[in-house]
Amino acid sequence: MMNKRKKWIFGSVVLTLLILGSSVVYTMVQKVQQTVTTKPSPITDDQKSNVSMNGMNIALALSEAFESASKKVSSSVVPIFAEQQVDVQNPFNVPGNPFHDFFGDNFFKRFFESPDSESKETIRSLGSGVIVSEDGYILTNNHVIDGANKLTVVLDNKQKYPAKVIGTDPQSDVGVIKIKAKNLPVVHLGNSDSIKVGQWVIAIGNPFQLMHTVTAGIISAKGRSEVGLADYEDFFQTDASINPGNSGGALADLNGNVIAINTAITSPSGGNVGIGFAIPINMAKNVMESLIAHGKVTRGYLGLLPQDIDENLAKALKIKTTEGALVGDVTKGKPADKAGIKQGDVIVKFNGQKVKNSTDLRNMVAAAKPNSKTKIELIRDGHEKTVTVILDERPPQMKSRSGESQKEEMNTKLGLDIQNLTPEIAKQLGYEDESYGVVITGVNSESAADDAGLKQGDLIKAVNRVPVKSVDEFNKIVAKFKSGESLALLIRRRNNSFFMAIQIP
Repeated sequence: MMNKRKKWIFGSVVLTLLILGSSVVYTMVQKVQQTVTTKPSPITDDQKSNVSMNGMNIALALSEAFESASKKVSSSVVPIFAEQQVDVQNPFNVPGNPFHDFFGDNFFKRFFESPDSESKETIRSLGSGVIVSEDGYILTNNHVIDGANKLTVVLDNKQKYPAKVIGTDPQSDVGVIKIKAKNLPVVHLGNSDSIKVGQWVIAIGNPFQLMHTVTAGIISAKGRSEVGLADYEDFFQTDASINPGNSGGALADLNGNVIAINTAITSPSGGNVGIGFAIPINMAKNVMESLIAHGKVTRGYLGLLPQDIDENLAKALKIKTTEGALVGDVTKGKPADKAGIKQGDVIVKFNGQKVKNSTDLRNMVAAAKPNSKTKIELIRDGHEKTVTVILDERPPQMKSRSGESQKEEMNTKLGLDIQNLTPEIAKQLGYEDESYGVVITGVNSESAADDAGLKQGDLIKAVNRVPVKSVDEFNKIVAKFKSGESLALLIRRRNNSFFMAIQIP
């Protein structure tokens, strides 16, 4: 009896829960249907007014940010007028000219030139600079002041001051000048490492003699190198309008911090097309401080040739990543060699900083102090390794040598004319210290070798890290690879050695 009662109670509870559940589901469905089928209420005039007001407030706030930043920076950006005297060849003093034969050297000078301008012409140019100290130090570009016989700075109050060159660094295109003045308005230098792509910036300078011009844009890209403007390049790219006269001026964030020095533009017409380049202020500041303290720039020196890693090279060398700097060559007896760094190593960190490519490594080494102790993390044969290096001071750049040689044999697979290295050829090409290798004597256009960037005069020392001692050895190795596979060639080009990937067609 009790079991039947329990079953009846249990069934009643279950039935009640089912009824309640169905009711809840039905109610929810009804609400969803009402939400879907009900038309949204029309926006009232008050709501439209509020939306418009909010948009206006945002626009005004942004405008005020630009105004505030401009006010903070503008008075510290000054025009730099440069005058340079250049020699001018007398048009009548040329070999075979009849006027020279009949009237002599002084005919043109007597009648057309004043005594003070016998063979000189004054070229005037305008650039910009940024005041970085109250007592007159001004940061600018090297190319603004390079070769100038006279420099004049004009302040915001129209006062003119002669300027003296403190130091220049053509390798980074940074220069520092000084005027004799006190209590000058000084910019605040920001931290260019914290800048992000897409961030708003303003450019201030003196384009086309239009003084204290302010333009706005964003940071379009970071880490631009191989632009061809300097030896050490790590430019910001910006679409803020930069034109002739802006060089040496300020690129600032909306807080009024100078985060870069405007340097150049890319333009087929000579005017702005939205592609400008600026030196990150951290780099410019390091160079400036060295120029002020020593009158020159001293850079760290590792003694190796770094190169980028593309997919073909990574595949050929069995490297798992394309990030880092591949060691193409190591100079004997220099810091990298002493620390045990080897050709084929991939450097991934320098003093704890991630190395993305060869430009990264080159700039990091250059920014480090000579004789400083540095930790380098690298990958060798798939294994991580850390070495400690004591940097040298970077020596002056060595002049390169070049030469040509005769054809001997062609590798039709790659499109190369090649020849064994002989003592005579080694001497001609400057490879006297090499005892083996295959010399490229010709490269067929539109061939795999041409696509890879191989050049006449290159010395092939190894294929996939296997030394190559003759043309015959080289051809036998290449013959083993199928179409679509990649080879890693160890190339010596004049004084440098590096890896180069080439794909079998």
